[in-house]
Amino acid sequence: MTAPISGQCDATFTAVGDAFAGNFVERGEVGAAVTVIVDGRIVVDLVGGWADPDTERLWTHDTLVNFYSVGKALIALLVLQLVDAGLIGLDDPIASVWPEFGVGGKQGATIRHALCHRAGVPAIRERLTNDALWNWDRMTAALAATEAWWEPGTRHAYHTNTYGHLLGEILRRTTGDMPGARLRAVAGPLDADLGWGVPEPDLHRCADIIWAPDREMTEVDFSNLSGEPLMIALGYFNPPGYSSKGVVNTTEWRRAQVPSTNGHGTATGLARLYAALLEPDLLLSPGLVAEATRSQSEGYCPVLGEDTTFGLGFKPTSPRRPFGPNQRSFGHFGTGGAVGFADPDARVAFGYVMNHVIPRWQSTRNRALIDAVYDSL
Repeated sequence: MTAPISGQCDATFTAVGDAFAGNFVERGEVGAAVTVIVDGRIVVDLVGGWADPDTERLWTHDTLVNFYSVGKALIALLVLQLVDAGLIGLDDPIASVWPEFGVGGKQGATIRHALCHRAGVPAIRERLTNDALWNWDRMTAALAATEAWWEPGTRHAYHTNTYGHLLGEILRRTTGDMPGARLRAVAGPLDADLGWGVPEPDLHRCADIIWAPDREMTEVDFSNLSGEPLMIALGYFNPPGYSSKGVVNTTEWRRAQVPSTNGHGTATGLARLYAALLEPDLLLSPGLVAEATRSQSEGYCPVLGEDTTFGLGFKPTSPRRPFGPNQRSFGHFGTGGAVGFADPDARVAFGYVMNHVIPRWQSTRNRALIDAVYDSL
């Protein structure tokens, strides 16, 4: 069955439309959307395929989908706005706004450490059930009580799932706002359809995530693990559904707020937010954008299994996972290949979301789209 595709694509960017169609024909895409904004103008806004595995629901321009770690940059943005406002400082201790966090060797952990995966808590030590996953206070209390896995600031490891609760609670302790409410307040004026905690009336808009068979997450026996392997396993699967395993298409998951992992939105929403980041002082001051998007931590990451570079919530472009050819580009990928990024030099903002999960972060699909954008400029 040929995947239906609709939307707009300027003639200059025909290559992007061709790459998008090619993803369905050649690369196993099921449902997806891509939006490209250049110098403030939408030049590509395409949707295609299906929002469910039975190919009964068409993907439309208001289809929402779980975009996984793309949301890490969004929760970081909300915390960085507090820095811009003078409410917190990058090098303030986390415990200065969240006193309960300052135990278990975490007294020296700073907000900067939290933003660049150096805070020492990529996993919660207390074993939790999925009932905890739906309870913000339960999750953040368990995170605060966790003994640091290393001295904060001395190394990094990707905070796969705890990142959202860590930054989200810093946000809540400082402002009183939950992350979902704060993101709606920022994204709403931009007409950017993004959020954590899908409202009940919008649940019907959610696409189903479809895991490729070779990407299914398997059960983990924690009893046979210790040290770093235990840390990594707990980071992914404590609670069992922390990475979305077994819960991703449920109402509980979609209504919950797990900012590192369960953000829902559209490609257009992501592109509009990143386009706003290219405008001085609209979302962040230029100086803080520059600080947040430069390398803050480099080296081997045991969770990702490779050398990596972290900014303050945003990933700087890298040869391993480029956002494009320009060195000032920044953004974040998500499991399955979803991505949002901005390129200050080319004035490009990009959003891509999908529901068929293949190898994490960079994929042949997003690579084809990004390459086509730059071939068209």
